[in-house]
Amino acid sequence: MDAKELRQKSVIELKTLAQELKVKLRDLRFNATLKQNAKISDLRNSRKDLARVHMILAETLQK
Repeated sequence: MDAKELRQKSVIELKTLAQELKVKLRDLRFNATLKQNAKISDLRNSRKDLARVHMILAETLQK
């Protein structure tokens, strides 16, 4: 996800996206521990996407 795309979304959309990413991250971690089709790059990308969403959410709430 690009930061420009995220800045165009509303606060509610960002919060729901953050929840979805948290669930996805939990599932990826679970699969990585069980060594089931674990792609470490997906885990890393999901973590970075979640951090981006939290950063943009903090920016929009400060305004």
